[in-house]
Amino acid sequence: MEQERKGKRSVELSSKDVEEAIAQGLAELGRTRDEVEIEVLSEGSRGLFGLGAEEARVRISVIEPQVVGKYVEEIEVEEEKKVRELAAPLLEKDFQQMARGILKELLAKMGVRAQVVIRQKVDAEEGEPPPVVLDIVGDDLGILIGRRGETLAALQYITRLLVSRKTRRWYPLVVDVEQYKVRRERSLRRLAQQMAERVSFSRQPIALEAMSAYERRIVHIALRNHPSVTTESVGEGDERKVTIIPKT
Repeated sequence: MEQERKGKRSVELSSKDVEEAIAQGLAELGRTRDEVEIEVLSEGSRGLFGLGAEEARVRISVIEPQVVGKYVEEIEVEEEKKVRELAAPLLEKDFQQMARGILKELLAKMGVRAQVVIRQKVDAEEGEPPPVVLDIVGDDLGILIGRRGETLAALQYITRLLVSRKTRRWYPLVVDVEQYKVRRERSLRRLAQQMAERVSFSRQPIALEAMSAYERRIVHIALRNHPSVTTESVGEGDERKVTIIPKT
């Protein structure tokens, strides 16, 4: 039943569950969820063995235009504030210390006793700003690396997320443990070159072990200018691999 309520056009509907009642009401009003207020009058009940069951009831009211305008205005003010904040990024030194502090606090909460050393990645991609490297140094830190570096990847993701939420800005940031990523990258580059030579000689493709997206990228970059082979990623999920293929 459609009715006028406090200057708002509204409907009350009943259905077997709340979501279905809401969907029916939105369709009847021709509105989206952002344009209405939803009041659940009754969530309904199934009853016992089908006896005494009650339908769910909702009241859906169209928000008055001036109210919508008020919400839009608030959003625009908030967005303008964010733009001003992004226009004044942290100085690099301040950012490094702030990111280091966030990672140290995260490690402390994990019960890990270690130091965090700030390094600069020397072999950044051409045209890209060199990322800041937060290298965790200490004893028995293998637990922070995990199988195929999965734990380290998760730690880096969480650190980046916390930093970006605090700064409202994205910065190139790498989290490493005892320069594990540096050693792993060198090893993967050597492996890529060795396998490329084997493929060039045999003219048969070779699939490498399953790797993370970060490690697959290292192999792709290492061989992207190779005269005799090309690369592609095959497989799904955790079993995705780089295949080295001879050029025709």
